[in-house]
Amino acid sequence: MTLILDAGAFLAVERQHRATLALLKDNRGLGLVPRTHGGIVGQVWRGGRDRQVPVARALAATDVVPLDDVLGRRAGELLTLTGGSDVVDAALVLLAYDGDTVLTSDPEDLVELARAADLHLDITRV
Repeated sequence: MTLILDAGAFLAVERQHRATLALLKDNRGLGLVPRTHGGIVGQVWRGGRDRQVPVARALAATDVVPLDDVLGRRAGELLTLTGGSDVVDAALVLLAYDGDTVLTSDPEDLVELARAADLHLDITRV
């Protein structure tokens, strides 16, 4: 199970949320690398100084996938199925494989997107 990190996961890291830090540590212990995309980075990155040092460390240990033309088009197609409009969330769901865990502070939209993408994900509120 790979961890897929939404903006809420990085904000939880910034707040030193123990459960989130433990999940990331356990995932690393299994030799797994969490995944996110560049749109999420844009939502959370504010320069990496002060309180953001933990975010910078988490990003350095995360596979950051480009939100490129291919992923953007796939996200748009997924949004057509749900009637949604959040490209960042749709693209995040498309980074996951069945059985992955998505860490988010706002699971409602992601549940609908995962269902529309026919993905069986553990969407966990942090």
